[in-house]
Amino acid sequence: MVAILILVSWVASQTASIRFQNVARSAGIDFILENNPTPQKHAIETMPGGVAAFDYDGDGLTDIYVTNGAAIPSMEKDSAKFYNRLYRNNGAMKFTDVTEQASVRGAGYSMGVAVADYDNDGDVDIFIAGVNRNLLYRNTGKGRFEDATAQAAIQSPTWSVAAGWFDYDNDGWLDLFIVNYAKWSLAYDQFCGDKEKGVRVYCHPKYFEGLPNTLYRNRGNGTFEDVSKRAGILKHASRGMSVAFADYDEDGHIDAFVTNDKLPNFLFRNRGNGTFEEMGLAAGVALLEHGKPVSSMGVDFRDYDNDGLPDISVTALASETFPLFHNDGGGFFTDKTFLSGLGPLSAPRSGWSNGLVDFNNDGWKDLFSANSHVNDRIELFEATEYKQPNSVFANVGAGKFRDVSGEVGGGFEVARAHRGSAFADFNRDGRMDVVVTSLGEPLELWENVSPNDNHWLFIKLVGTRSNRDGIGTRIRIGSQSNLMTTSVGYASSSRHGVHFGMGKAVRIDKIEILWPSGKGQVLKDVAANQILRVQEPER
Repeated sequence: MVAILILVSWVASQTASIRFQNVARSAGIDFILENNPTPQKHAIETMPGGVAAFDYDGDGLTDIYVTNGAAIPSMEKDSAKFYNRLYRNNGAMKFTDVTEQASVRGAGYSMGVAVADYDNDGDVDIFIAGVNRNLLYRNTGKGRFEDATAQAAIQSPTWSVAAGWFDYDNDGWLDLFIVNYAKWSLAYDQFCGDKEKGVRVYCHPKYFEGLPNTLYRNRGNGTFEDVSKRAGILKHASRGMSVAFADYDEDGHIDAFVTNDKLPNFLFRNRGNGTFEEMGLAAGVALLEHGKPVSSMGVDFRDYDNDGLPDISVTALASETFPLFHNDGGGFFTDKTFLSGLGPLSAPRSGWSNGLVDFNNDGWKDLFSANSHVNDRIELFEATEYKQPNSVFANVGAGKFRDVSGEVGGGFEVARAHRGSAFADFNRDGRMDVVVTSLGEPLELWENVSPNDNHWLFIKLVGTRSNRDGIGTRIRIGSQSNLMTTSVGYASSSRHGVHFGMGKAVRIDKIEILWPSGKGQVLKDVAANQILRVQEPER
């Protein structure tokens, strides 16, 4: 045991530095997330904030799209301050607001965003989850989007919080999984808090009846079919928050993990015949090892310990810790929240969006969390804070994490009501940056300025037999594995290709790629420090 502790301590001391600086203002981004809080404390007010990072115009630079609230009670974007916003990346960390030119201001009270090329035309499209108002924007490829919601037969019957794209039936067309939260309307007016003191707060989730999620199958002709019932999704109701995808049991079919608020999480195992089996409890990811549900928020479904299997990272509220489920193989997971060090490190924090990202390019995925409590009056009831700084937990290897938030610098200690986050290399310097939203405050754009000479590789996939984005493709370099996905964090989406930190390696002996179509591909003797475009083989 002593030897193990010494090893972990030594590894921690060797961890390459992680540094950020907030460049949103100098970048020309002036967005403020308008959640429009009211004295009635409507539950929707504390839950918006989805953000997406993706290249909408195909110029090789990653752009930013942010969702926004609306007026209450009209639930309309009756002022420009409520518009969703699209910021075009001009290069050199400079952005321009192109919302009007692109026709993507949105409608209604928006929550989450999911980006992908659903019609396989080579241009990235946008889905927006909202309060009884979902939207699908099709990218025309001419710098503009068109509202394709009605044509695609996408409905808006409930309060949707998040969504994600994946090809569950391996037909080469991306399907849409929508995460629904709870039954709610403006007429709901229960007083929660302390009436005698006149302190009203957002009501606990227990007061809201949960909903089943929605699965839309892509027909390949621009329209979608609601297959929630046939697929076995409809019979599982809860208070969904986020969704992430991976083939956790390595059977060739992509599975879905859904975080649920104060209820057991769902793990929908893809049977490969168009149906899913809910395996959360059986697989060991529905609850932490103490057997109680937590306020599960954001999620990333990715291999953190380089054993080749996708693990699950979740955020939750203060004192609940940030759950970390290790994939043991054979369809089972183990709760490694405390063994990884994240238990005590995350216990004082309340987390929303998260991501397993290698920020210092040392070959180990670090953990980012956007932090804040749900309740803006929480200080009156508990020993915690509403507004909190974000966190970075450096992966030091050996299955361990170290809190380096205080070492990041660049104003990283700012406390806000953080919500969504997205990840990309916005300035093409090989280091992963972060964009974060906060209720009622300016967007944060954290440029990665980590002072190390580690090497890197980005792989941009182009599917031919599979979906055009290559979503669901698994890639292995040495002991590292990663997945092409755009579903990361809380109500947010990141489409930047597949990133690998290469440490001191300047060349890569072998890259193994497994496409969703089942086609395997091997690349040999590849130079590091490049954006590598890889097309799926025809045969």
